[in-house]
Order: sequence, then structure tokens, then C-alpha cells
Amino acid sequence: MRKLKLRPGALPPGVTLADPAAVVATGGGVGLAPFAPGTCGSLAALPVGWLIEARLGIAGLIVAALLATLAGTWAADRLERAGGAHDAGYVVIDEIAAQWLTLAFAPFTWWGYALAFLAFRAADVFKPFPAGWCDANVDGGFGTMLDDLVAGLQAGITVWAAVRMLPLAEAARALGL
Repeated sequence: MRKLKLRPGALPPGVTLADPAAVVATGGGVGLAPFAPGTCGSLAALPVGWLIEARLGIAGLIVAALLATLAGTWAADRLERAGGAHDAGYVVIDEIAAQWLTLAFAPFTWWGYALAFLAFRAADVFKPFPAGWCDANVDGGFGTMLDDLVAGLQAGITVWAAVRMLPLAEAARALGL
């Protein structure tokens, strides 16, 4: 399948937000943003991730990422078949699930979440191996989800290592952050 280049904010012809798969795939419509839908999906994941982590901890974030992956695989696959394109821009459930995965590695602070957001966006845009390989070689809804999950894991490990190897936490505490 080919990557679909639609005008921003557009679902494939014949698909509306009345379709549950479209609601899931677009993150409740966030993927229809007129600019940078992937970034908008990652941003939308942050406050929801904060609520999940505040109530259920890191395990809650991981379970939420897993559930979003399962639902996203189904939804992305369904929309891929409807629109004839792999990993269309309006599908942002992959960014949401992967952002939650990245947050599981970050300190539960505003600056930890900001660092996790920046690290995930960089990994999602640049797709270092094996994320780029997954993007190019794994089709279907699972392929749509997989490259972002791998990028999210890479970003999460990067955040975890940066916080532990660099004096970020201590510097933030010293500054009152």
C-alpha cells in the first residue's frame, strides 16, 4: 500500500466520524487537525496520560498504551482498507499509544512530560532503526502502530537514560521545577 497524502483534516471519501474506527484512529478527531496531526495527537496524549499516571501509575500508562495499540490496530486496518493507504496522516492513535509508552519512562513532572514529548516527536519524525524499517516494511494496521511504538520505546529509553545519566532531576529540583 502507498502512503496517502490527503489534504489536512480530511478522512477518505465515504468515511465519517460516525464510524467508530474513524473515532479511534483519529483520536476523537484530533487527527483531522489542519496542520501537524501527529504532533497534535502527541500533545492530546499528554493531559490524558497525566490523568492515567496520577490515578493508576506507570502500569496504567503501559496498559493504556496496550489497549490503544489493540484498538488502533483494528481501526487503522479498517481505515487503511477503506482509503487504500497505509499510515495516513489522520491516523493518530499510533502517536497517542506511543506517547503514553514514552511517558512511562519519564519523571512524573511537567518537565519530564515535556522531555518525553520532545524525545518522542524527534524519534517519530526521524524514525531511527528499527522504527524506520518497521515503517517501510510492515503493512496493515499493525504496521501503522508498530513504527510509532518502536519510536516511543526508543524515546522512552533515551529519556530514562538522560534523566539518570545527566543531572536533570537534580537541576530541576535546584531550580524549583
